[in-house]
Amino acid sequence: MDVELRHLRCLVAIADEGTFTDAAHALGVSQAAVSRTLAALEDALGARLLRRTSRSVTPTGTGSRVLAHARRVLAEVDDLVREAAEGSQRLRVGYAWAALGRHTLAFQRRWGAAHPATELQLVRVNSATAGLAEGSSDLAVVRRPVDDRRFDSAIVGLERRLCALAADDPLARRRSVRLADLSGRTLLVDRRTGTTTPELWPPESRPATEDIHDVDDWLTVIAGGRRVGMTAESTAHQYRRPGVVYRPVRDAAPVAVRLAWWRDEPHPATRAAIALLTELYRA
Repeated sequence: MDVELRHLRCLVAIADEGTFTDAAHALGVSQAAVSRTLAALEDALGARLLRRTSRSVTPTGTGSRVLAHARRVLAEVDDLVREAAEGSQRLRVGYAWAALGRHTLAFQRRWGAAHPATELQLVRVNSATAGLAEGSSDLAVVRRPVDDRRFDSAIVGLERRLCALAADDPLARRRSVRLADLSGRTLLVDRRTGTTTPELWPPESRPATEDIHDVDDWLTVIAGGRRVGMTAESTAHQYRRPGVVYRPVRDAAPVAVRLAWWRDEPHPATRAAIALLTELYRA
């Protein structure tokens, strides 16, 4: 026989209430039903879980271990139910490196004013889907095409490409740079979430690349002067770091900013978020 949630709730109720009678009252069932449910759980596990005397009920050694697991399982189930019930009351917007750049604060403020019943949470998740696939976000800000058929996406705006350089790099003295200026350098790239690939350059002049997976590490290495980076404009607004400067790459195509969501179960606030972000980027 399988262990069911009602078995675990019964065990916890007996332990918490102290007697079968009080557990029955807490659960809203008869004392006989409590006894049968506990017996079914003990049969399923093949172990005695409680010691019963005329005055008290105490867990056995096995019962104590099962009780601890039961509490964790029931807490997880309660969290699951609460998450499903409160889903429409909260909008989690995930992002991998930078959120929405200079529009981040305006998005938060204007969302709160227009949708007070739906709490907005910005969540940083450094994955290809910015938390969608992992269940950490309801919508995701991504800056590369979403190839996974499970998701839909819409472009809400465009951002300039910027080069990140050490403050004492010779290129930092310029107001802007070209792709050709970087062809002899080594670029730090995040292949999972980043927007920079060697294909931005002609085949004969592509720069060397080095993988990195975290924006803080990216900034630290660039500040040391050994490597350079290229990123969307939002990174410069969200991550200002002593020793690192950003310069526009004037002959590089802009980066499309997309909002992605689950195709078969979009959050009720998806369309409102798309409309607001599109308005902010157009402004």
